[in-house]
Amino acid sequence: MGAAMALPLLEAMAPATTRAAMSAPKPPVRMACLYFPNGVWQKSWIPEAAGAEYQLPYSLEPLADFKSRLNILSGLDKKNSRGGDGHYAKTANFLTGEHVAKTTGKDISAGGVSMDQLAASKLGHFTPLPSLELGIDPVISGIDSNVGYTRLYGSYISWRSANLPVAKEINPRFAFERLFGAKDASGHARRSRRDEDNRSLLDMVLRDAADLRAQLGRDDQVKLDEYLESVRAVETRIDFALKPDPRDWKPEDLPVLPTAPGEKTPVDFKEHITLMLDLMALAFQTDSTRVLSFMFANDVSGRNFSFLPGVPGGHHDMSHHEDKEEKAKAYAEITRWHAGQLAYLLKKLDSIREGEGTLLDNSMILFGSSISDGNSHNPNNLPIILAGGGGGALKTGQHIASPKETPLCNLYVSMLNAFGVPTTDFGDSTGAIKELMPA
Repeated sequence: MGAAMALPLLEAMAPATTRAAMSAPKPPVRMACLYFPNGVWQKSWIPEAAGAEYQLPYSLEPLADFKSRLNILSGLDKKNSRGGDGHYAKTANFLTGEHVAKTTGKDISAGGVSMDQLAASKLGHFTPLPSLELGIDPVISGIDSNVGYTRLYGSYISWRSANLPVAKEINPRFAFERLFGAKDASGHARRSRRDEDNRSLLDMVLRDAADLRAQLGRDDQVKLDEYLESVRAVETRIDFALKPDPRDWKPEDLPVLPTAPGEKTPVDFKEHITLMLDLMALAFQTDSTRVLSFMFANDVSGRNFSFLPGVPGGHHDMSHHEDKEEKAKAYAEITRWHAGQLAYLLKKLDSIREGEGTLLDNSMILFGSSISDGNSHNPNNLPIILAGGGGGALKTGQHIASPKETPLCNLYVSMLNAFGVPTTDFGDSTGAIKELMPA
């Protein structure tokens, strides 16, 4: 009888290659938060059916190749955006979910830390940069006299604290250098022999800048903050290089870095977007950061989309469609173009092998806007997509139609937990979204 008893499957019984795979550290989860302004034409965004049998509506058709890797979420809202103006009180808290203070610029507040920055504060020490914030449009300051809000609120989605937005980098060259610094002849990042001296110099710059900031007006503070953010990026990258690497997992076969983008910000909008998306994929592939945010445009963007067939003008103008068929069609085309940019990023991430899957399998890509419909400025039933498997922590391939007035922050609770930051509540959350949990 003893001889007939089967031993349990032991790790030692597995082939050596299998044992190595079992003991190898898992690739980390990456998180990117992509924002586009002005809402969507909902009839071309929200799938008719819930669950796994949903069909992609017109504006989301460019994502067809990734349908099984998506979560389309409807029914999510931000109750703290139901008051205030049409745009600013909804964009500034896109990732905080908290109340945005009405102010002309002196005492700004997005209510709290943004979800991406909370993640970076907990796990950002594992990478040379805790997070990277990117955009296309420069910060707009001053007052929107129509609503009595500072325009700054339309320029930020990442907040280190309630009253401290994180400056985004809009120049691809500067973003590249923030990530990788200089390169050697082989095309790989080069560590300076003078890192210690550079670190001391940066300390002096930051101390002097902090003293100067207190003497500046709000608009000049914004300009200084943008500069300081780039200095801090160099500082943190140097600090990371000077310390023992804290990671169990490290990317294999690091790519040869491409030629750095030109020094000037691209004039062509489409080229600018593509460069930034390429940098996001490269940042994740090299594990230079695991937390990203990106704004396709500032809020209330009037960018001209007449390069698209059937679109006669600007994004903001088309979003105020007044239920007119011509404008609604143009509005849907602009959203479809943005979905195509997401598809481009997902394709790049999915082409990069990592462990037993791809970089997309190990990522969470949030894609959405801060209002549901540009004509009504409604903060309910927001257009939200979550792509990628989160390292196996997320179920995908479904349209999750949440009950009306489900907090958007419930999604953020789910994302933070999948990222490895245990969270029970965030913003106005009431819990996690159970449909995202794997069976």
